[in-house]
Amino acid sequence: MTHDRTTLRRELRERRRTQPAAARIGGAEALAAQLLSLPFAPQSGYVAGYWASDGEIALHAWQLRLPADCVYCLPVLHADKSLRFAPWRPGDPLVANRFGIPEPALADSSLLRAEDMGLIVLPSVGFDARGHRLGMGGGWYDRSLAFRQRRPAPPWLVGAAFELQRVERLDAADWDVALDAVCTEAGTVDCRSALYA
Repeated sequence: MTHDRTTLRRELRERRRTQPAAARIGGAEALAAQLLSLPFAPQSGYVAGYWASDGEIALHAWQLRLPADCVYCLPVLHADKSLRFAPWRPGDPLVANRFGIPEPALADSSLLRAEDMGLIVLPSVGFDARGHRLGMGGGWYDRSLAFRQRRPAPPWLVGAAFELQRVERLDAADWDVALDAVCTEAGTVDCRSALYA
């Protein structure tokens, strides 16, 4: 597989799009179990996920199984080119952002910052065992989580992907924010020892 990020991103996106419906449904269920079993999985407070698109592994099963004292949030694109987060439950109103991805329809004054989250689950195009993540290339998460380069937690950062999106090695750019773990339908990769050793 190529090391060029643009080509690699295209190859991995195509790979995840080819997953049959049964693998997607089963994958979402298995992913939920992995996320809920994390040793640092919050029992209360704000947790953030994402609205799955472009073949991403879905988080609905995890959202529905969160502890009662956890508040699920979705990312919202902000004018400063970073993400904010908004509490969301099925049935709450959504609007499409400029990329066509649904996000909660809330005023800026009601939005939360990444620092307010206890756990953020990030969509991943690709990942490696060291906690390096390949995203869509817009830098939204890296800008929003830049403070994590100076301190390990909170929030905990967990990538979500299908196992077929794992690559042997991703070279990290200076602005990349590493993950604490990656969960797939096949298991969990704990990246903390690679990050903080």
